[in-house]
Amino acid sequence: MSNSIKTVLLLGLLTGLILAIGQMLGGSQGMVIALIFSILLNFGSYWFSDKIVLKMYNAREVSEAEAPELYSMVHNVALRAGMPMPRVYIIPTETPNAFATGRNPEHAAVAATEGILRLMNREELEGVLAHEISHVKNRDILISSVAAALAGVIMMLAHMARWAAIFGGVGGRDREGEGGGAIGLLVTIIVAPLAAMLIQMAISRSREYQADASGAKTIGSPLGLASALGKLSRANEIAPMDVRPETAHLFIVNPLSGRSLANLFSTHPPIEERIARLRAMAH
Repeated sequence: MSNSIKTVLLLGLLTGLILAIGQMLGGSQGMVIALIFSILLNFGSYWFSDKIVLKMYNAREVSEAEAPELYSMVHNVALRAGMPMPRVYIIPTETPNAFATGRNPEHAAVAATEGILRLMNREELEGVLAHEISHVKNRDILISSVAAALAGVIMMLAHMARWAAIFGGVGGRDREGEGGGAIGLLVTIIVAPLAAMLIQMAISRSREYQADASGAKTIGSPLGLASALGKLSRANEIAPMDVRPETAHLFIVNPLSGRSLANLFSTHPPIEERIARLRAMAH
């Protein structure tokens, strides 16, 4: 099964989970309200997620005159990928990492930390940029934003269910006697958030492998990216970034990897496996 089909099925599972929770909490009316809320949140994430995440990390847009080498490399990789030139940002932190954002190739941005510009050689940095630009070209940013928004709705509904349990409300019955009652409430509080997290992880991991492969093909060399991933993994183990967990999936390597619990539920596949696949491509 292709990654695209898997992604569509997993997004469908997230949507179905939202509808099921809405039905458990409020019957048919609750299901409709949950669906409407998820659509509104997805609309917001489609239009504004790039601006929000760039502002969140104090990313500063730079011109060709301000960062000529980085700007030139982004331009060359975008040209090879057949994409318009994305906006270029620098994040003021010494921890090396990078991410791309934007709903489509015409509204894309690539952000690199100050640390990655100092740590990487040209071949490695080019591999990182090719990976990020591949995310935009493959529409991964839009897919991951939608997945994050849907998972966010599920977390919010679970939070509402916890308050309902505390104050003795079972919520899930309408005039026709629908709803899940106490069992539905328990499933919403415990099972639904975990299921949403696992589905979001599966979506993100499959897209990372694809971006590694397509990025390596774009520049014609997988070894630079393989070397970069090894350096980035070690650096983030030593000094993980201070990031919001819901945005961790955007970065090329897990910025929370220094925290053992966060690593257990990582949105990124194992670095060792990614490096092994890239080295196999080189042969």
